[in-house]
Amino acid sequence: SGKGGNEQTLLRSIQETLEAGDILMGDAFFPTFFFIAAMLAQGVDILMEQQGARKRVTDFRRGKRLGQRDHLITLPKPRIKPDWMSETDYAAAPESITVREFKAGGKTMVTTMLCPKSASKSELKALYKQRWSVELDIRHIKETMGMNILSCKTPDMIHKEIWVYLLAYNLIRLLMVQAAFSADIMPRDISFKHCLQLCVIWCQKADSSDDEQLYVLCTLMAQQRVGNRPGRIEPRVVKRRSKPYPLLTVTRDK
Repeated sequence: SGKGGNEQTLLRSIQETLEAGDILMGDAFFPTFFFIAAMLAQGVDILMEQQGARKRVTDFRRGKRLGQRDHLITLPKPRIKPDWMSETDYAAAPESITVREFKAGGKTMVTTMLCPKSASKSELKALYKQRWSVELDIRHIKETMGMNILSCKTPDMIHKEIWVYLLAYNLIRLLMVQAAFSADIMPRDISFKHCLQLCVIWCQKADSSDDEQLYVLCTLMAQQRVGNRPGRIEPRVVKRRSKPYPLLTVTRDK
C-alpha cells in the first residue's frame, strides 16, 4: 500500500501482541532507538544485530566494560522526530536508554539483556543462531510448498489461499513433532520436504482415521534426517539458467 508498508511499520503494528518476558530477535534493520524504548516499556527484551550505521561507530573502549568486546552504553533520544511518530509519543519517549553491545561470531549484537551472568555472550550467540530457522521456515512455505506464486485473482480469495497454505504448513509441522517424539529426536532434525512429500501421498491413498497408518507415516517421517550444519550460510543464487524464451506479456488468446 505504498508508504507505511515497510517492515518497520509492519513490526510496529503488531508490537502490542508481544508480552512481558518475551525475547524478540531480528536482523540489523530493526533495533532503532524508539523501537527499543517501546520494547523496554512493555517488558520485552530484544536481541538483534546492530544497525549498519551504528555498527561502524561502535567503540568497545567506551561505556561500562563487561568483558572482551562487551559493554553497556547509553543511547540518547534522537533530536529529530520521525515522520511516523506523533509529537505526544515523541515527548513521552525516554531521554536515553541503556543497551548492551557485544561482538560474537563476527557480528556486532545489541540486546537489552544487560547482565553477563544471567545472559552470557555464548548463550546469546547460540540463541541468535536459532533465528536462521525463521528464514528456512519462510522459504519452506514460499518455495517448498509453492506459495511464492498465488493463483487466486481477488483479495478475498488471496487471503483464503494464504490461510490454506499456513494451515497445511502447521498440520505438517504437527505431524513432524509427533514423529520426532516417537523417535526421541528433535523436530528440527527431520526434513520438511520429505515430510511434505509423504503427506501428499498419504492424503491421496491412506485412511486418515486409521491410527496404525498414521503411526507408519510418523515412522517414515522420522527416517529422513537433515545434516548438522551450524553457522550455515546460503547465498541467494540461481542454480539453473532460465530458458531463452520471451516473457508472456499478453493474454494467451492473443
